[in-house]
Amino acid sequence: MRPLYLVVMFKELRETLRDRRALSMLLLFVLMYPLIVGGVLHQQIGRATEPEKEGIELTVIGAAGAPTLMAQLKQRNVNVTEAGAMTEDAITTLLRGQKVAAVLRVPPSYGDDYRNMRPARLELWYDSASSNRRKLNDVIGVVEHYGNAIASARLLAHGVSPATLFPVRLQKYDTGTSASRSATMIGTMLGMFFVPAFFFALSSAVDSTAGERERRSLEVLLAQPARTFDLVAGKWFAASLLALVGLTVELCLAHAILKWLPLEEIGLSWRLAWSDLAWVCLTSLSLPLFAAAMEIALAINAKSFKEAQTTVSFAILVPMVPVIVVPMLDLATANWMYLVPLLSHQTLLRELAKGQALGALPFALTFGSSLVLALLCVAFTVWRMRSERYLVGV
Repeated sequence: MRPLYLVVMFKELRETLRDRRALSMLLLFVLMYPLIVGGVLHQQIGRATEPEKEGIELTVIGAAGAPTLMAQLKQRNVNVTEAGAMTEDAITTLLRGQKVAAVLRVPPSYGDDYRNMRPARLELWYDSASSNRRKLNDVIGVVEHYGNAIASARLLAHGVSPATLFPVRLQKYDTGTSASRSATMIGTMLGMFFVPAFFFALSSAVDSTAGERERRSLEVLLAQPARTFDLVAGKWFAASLLALVGLTVELCLAHAILKWLPLEEIGLSWRLAWSDLAWVCLTSLSLPLFAAAMEIALAINAKSFKEAQTTVSFAILVPMVPVIVVPMLDLATANWMYLVPLLSHQTLLRELAKGQALGALPFALTFGSSLVLALLCVAFTVWRMRSERYLVGV
């Protein structure tokens, strides 16, 4: 004979799987976060490689006054378009179209100032609100390099070594790997992969408690010869199983997208192995248990489905706060982070992505912290359903 909690669990699963709207929402959350992260990174890769493929469009006014500079710009993949005199309004209108990265104006006095070794003034017009910031920086880099080359040539002509201008030369050595840089930059996104676990369990947890209470079917269920723990455990395992399946599929999809993207184009990489992801999924078994237990504990006290849905939706925001705030504080990884649900999973995945050798303690703390909270929520739900005051209210 099946244990009673399994009977309740299969009953709740059948009712949830019949609801096509709930299944559509689950599928949406499974696909949404990996596709959002993949789309953002794909756009960054496209922006990083676009100047190399298409070149940088630059409009130059008075280009004949600086032929050497024009040659330098063309050698650096800058497409120079010569233009006649333009008013400030015309330049502003041209830049707002975002077809050119900037407008370079060479004043008529540029040639005389250059020959007399006076600072030759150039005017660079740009729109700081446009999406051509990277291209603009490339143009500025070419002009600065051109100016430095002129200064070095003039010093040599006067018998002075250009090294005189640089009494101290600082050499930088970056020991960080592309994997560690990737984990740091993508770290704020990693925590969002675990947030949907709460949404996966939401529909089943609320419908099997507040929904049944509103439909008056919970009263019939409580009248059955079954322990309160079996009723709560069956509902808990049903909601947890849906969240577990959704979370596992989502993590695998996100991992596949990150490995497929050419992150090397922006100096990043994703070297997390499938075996490491398997350990993360095993460690995350307790997170769906906590998500479902917390939502059932909150929804069991609601008198209507709408009230339960509102309360649980606001409660879901609480575990998300550390995931957003802690990365902004730029704190060093500490053991206490593995005791906070969601933050612990984000920290664990980030450290594994860096290639760090983690011991058993981070995995144990991540798994145990969510499990302890889940058991406390289940204990509260059982105690609440056993109380006479609650039974009268049903």
